[in-house]
Amino acid sequence: MMKSRADEEDYWNSSKFKAFTFDDEDDELGKLKESKQAVNSIRLLDEDDDDDVEKVNWSGEPVGSISWSVQETAASYHRTDREAAFPPRINADTRSLSKVNSGYSLSSLFKGIKGGNVATFADAALSDSCARIVAPEVRRPKHENQDLISDWSPQEAVHRMQQGKAVYLEKFRCLRDKVRLLDFAVSAHDGNVITAVLIYLKKSLSKEVLFRELEARQTALRHFIHYLKESGEHTHLLDLFRALGRMEDATLLQYKDHLSITDENKRRDFLKSCLSLQFSPEDQVQVQDQVSLLERQMIMEVTDRQAEQGGKLEIFQKFPRRASILHMPLITTLYYCCFYHYTQPEGSFSSPLNIRQSFKISEKQFLVTALAARAKLKAWSDVDALFTSRNWLGFTRKKSPLRFQKVVDILQKNSAPTQVLQDYVGLVDDADTRIALAQKHKCHDIVINTARDLKDRQLLLGYRGKVEAGSVEDRKIDELLNNPQIRWKN
Repeated sequence: MMKSRADEEDYWNSSKFKAFTFDDEDDELGKLKESKQAVNSIRLLDEDDDDDVEKVNWSGEPVGSISWSVQETAASYHRTDREAAFPPRINADTRSLSKVNSGYSLSSLFKGIKGGNVATFADAALSDSCARIVAPEVRRPKHENQDLISDWSPQEAVHRMQQGKAVYLEKFRCLRDKVRLLDFAVSAHDGNVITAVLIYLKKSLSKEVLFRELEARQTALRHFIHYLKESGEHTHLLDLFRALGRMEDATLLQYKDHLSITDENKRRDFLKSCLSLQFSPEDQVQVQDQVSLLERQMIMEVTDRQAEQGGKLEIFQKFPRRASILHMPLITTLYYCCFYHYTQPEGSFSSPLNIRQSFKISEKQFLVTALAARAKLKAWSDVDALFTSRNWLGFTRKKSPLRFQKVVDILQKNSAPTQVLQDYVGLVDDADTRIALAQKHKCHDIVINTARDLKDRQLLLGYRGKVEAGSVEDRKIDELLNNPQIRWKN
């Protein structure tokens, strides 16, 4: 039956429930009062309630850790249905809290509180200006905790790791299981799984046992060496190389430590100590040359710094040094000497010829370095002298172990004048390349003379439009085109 309007008003006015209106106070203060009443209505735990409620011990384990989860899971198995409710008692008149039917203990509800009772915690939480409702933490599903403590075989553990699932590797304690775990990881061809297993084996096995097992498994060994290099564990890697008899690798690893030494005296002494290591004959010579080069650089650095500060040499005033010569490579040192000490006698440490002889630099490498240095200084006479040779009859000609096309490129990058470029463009062997370079660098005579030698009339006709009308080059083209003695091919 439908109720009359008067009956409805009586119902709502007399009922314990209130009808919804927009005038209700739905603010934080109302929620705060209601929450405080509900929490304070929980009866305090005291010593007389041993029969009704569960005693809670503070275990000291971090809430959410693996051991805490295992303890909570194990405890929940022994609870009865009557013991599984928290809070234990709630006043019947309190209607602001719904029943909580769960097996959570006090440590799972009030995370991070050591000791104290529920009322104290509630008062402290609700005394803040902003009310915070404390809810029980949702425990991890039982099947996840069971996964961590399940008796997985090594093969199943590797399969789970490939799927990105958590695996408790510490359960594999005997050497046989650990080795099988590594073998299955290698068979899976998953680098991340192999690395994870190797990290566990590194922690749980002695070096002697681990190195012995890795020696028989080259794939795992390569992964382990790469891991140690990336993590910077040079001491452990050095022990591994020595145990495997790889003395050359161990020696090179020790030698690389000199790269982190910035002081030149300490680096020199360290490199000298490396001479006693078991290098191959070729590497022994390289280390000896490195010591000699550093000692030479130390002498030059002191001398040149004094000359620069004292203003004794003009070249240091016109071209101040941008950096120290210490610890520089051999070719950089050679360039430095060709730039600042090109005229030094061959017997001095800073002479380019002395460096070339002492370190057996090839003619081609020396020529490229000296050409770049002298072209930078616009010393074109020195450049010309580099390529001029004299035969036993006293005739001179230009020759080079470099292609003259490369010589032209270096000169052009250093803004060589056209006349200098023209001398070397004309020495390029290939005619097409010579014409292309001559057109690029506006060496008109080279283009005209090459077209004449090739008897290419069309090339001359086409190039006439690229030279200035009435110029020497224009008149030369006209003379060649009107010369009846030339038999043109086109």
